[in-house]
Parts: sequence; C-alpha cells; structure tokens
Amino acid sequence: MAENTTIMTKIVVTGCAGFIASHLCEKLLALNYQVIGIDNFDPYYDRKIKESNLNEFINHPNMTFYEMDLKAKGAKTLFKGASVVIHLAGKAGVRPSIEDPQKYIDDNITATLSVLDAMVEHNIKKLLFASSSSIYGNNPNTPWSESLSVDNPISPYAFTKKACELLNHSYHHLYKLDILNLRFFTVYGPRQRPDLAIHKFIKLIASGKEIPMFGDGSTSRDYTFVLDTVDGILGALKYITQNENIYDIVNLGNNTPVPLHYLIKKIGEALNILPKTKQMPMQPGDVDTTFADISKAQELFNYQPKTTLEEGLKQFVNWHNRIVGK
Repeated sequence: MAENTTIMTKIVVTGCAGFIASHLCEKLLALNYQVIGIDNFDPYYDRKIKESNLNEFINHPNMTFYEMDLKAKGAKTLFKGASVVIHLAGKAGVRPSIEDPQKYIDDNITATLSVLDAMVEHNIKKLLFASSSSIYGNNPNTPWSESLSVDNPISPYAFTKKACELLNHSYHHLYKLDILNLRFFTVYGPRQRPDLAIHKFIKLIASGKEIPMFGDGSTSRDYTFVLDTVDGILGALKYITQNENIYDIVNLGNNTPVPLHYLIKKIGEALNILPKTKQMPMQPGDVDTTFADISKAQELFNYQPKTTLEEGLKQFVNWHNRIVGK
C-alpha cells in the first residue's frame, strides 16, 4: 500500500508495544518508514507481554523507542521531526471503565489532548486516531455506518472515544490538522490482549476449563483479524498523506458479525478440543452485536479484509501454542 515511501518519512506511533500497534510498527519499518514509538507500559496487563511484542522490532535501525506517559512533562518533545502521528495508545476495556471512569478520562481524553498539542507545537499536520466500534452502543440500525448518531454511549470507555473524536474535530478546525478517526471492530489475532474473549477462550479450552458465556450465545461481534486492521491503517495513512483538509470517521471492521456460540465452536475446532461452556448473565456495558459498514473505507482507500475466521483462529492458536511452549 505504501511501497514508494522513503526513508525520510518519520511517523510517531503511540502505544507501540501494544497489540495492534506492534504489528503496525513492523509493517511500517518493512516499508522503510522511520518510526518513533512511545509506550508507557500501562499495567492493565503484564508488562512482559508488551516487552515481548516490542522485542520483535525494537532493534530495527529505523526504530526509536521511548518509554513515557503521553501526559508527562517532556512527552511533547518526542514528536519533533515527525510528519504523521498514529495515535493507538489509550486505556482499553469496556467493563473496567465502569469501575474507574476517571482513569479512562485521563488516559484517553487528556492523553489525546497532549498528542494534539504536541502536533501543533511541532507543526505536524496528519493524524490517524484509534477510535472504537463501542461508540455505536446498542444501535439496532445495522450495519453501522459512520453517519449514524452516536450521542448515547453506554460505557465510560465509549464516551471517552467519542469525546476524543470531538476533540480531534476542534483541532482540525482550529489548527487545520488532517485527521482520520478509525473505528476498530473487535480486532483479534497473535498478541491480542489477554483479557479479550478469543484469547481467554483459547486459554480456557486448551486447559480443559469451562468458558463463561455471557448471555445465551446469540450476541455477535464483527471480528477483524489484526493484519487486516493494519492494512486498513496503512491505506488510511496513504490516503491522508495524499489529501488535504481532511476530517473524517472511517470504520475498519470485517462486515461479518459472528455469533458467540459459533465463535466458541470454531475455536474448539481450531484447537481440536470440544469446548465446555457455562452460561452467565449479560454484563453491564456490553452490546448485543457489532456490525461494520465498511463501504467508506473501501471507497477511500480500497480497504478489504481478507482473513477468514477459520484462518485467523488457526494463526492465533499457532501463536498461542508457541508462547506457552508447546
């Protein structure tokens, strides 16, 4: 997608040791970008996991890494010399945001404000921002297009992502920043956070334990394989660097919701183990379905997810088996 880039193009990637961002950094480096990676190793999950992600590319000659909180004094200096920011850092998780909304306001909204101020200070005009399908809440009008009203978030996490999109718009208006808000839809694959469903399910099934199935199994998610999401980010990068006066919101999903009971069945097949489930009540803040309309991404930068659920789960299981030493 960006094969003709030059070594002089420098990109800041925030949250670079995380799940999606670590895959993105590897791709950017392979395409001869210079990458400034920033990560604060938020304790939401084990630091060793993020260090393992980072070790895949930290020694690349075009990679510069800084361990720093984006809200910290001095963080803005790290952005100097960059031409694009890909802001993937943030506090993740719907359910934990209900327990500690202030932390999500700090690490999502305030940190994004720091990124925007750094861009203004260093005259960086291009931003890709990691938003979320959680913004759509429980909207019954599926598939979800970017034109839908999203004024009724049902979790603090979703509220902070919506707030960041609005904050981004104000900086686009005031300082002429070009910004694409990319709404990710349930990304999965190797390096996925250990608290997310597929990772937890694989670990539980492989250990012979029951899976807690929230609801009756009919809830569905638009699962998107991580490398398809990364391809979408690279397409957005090419688009934003070739165009001016941009502020837009774009879904990066798979356009194919998968029911929970079917997902569990397919994970069992990938592991060659019959899953055991325990039905649990629905959790506060959860949504019934996520379903992306991806026509805008297809139109703007030819986004087209290619990885089937079966192939994605196979790659995930292979990775999982390697990290547990099988």
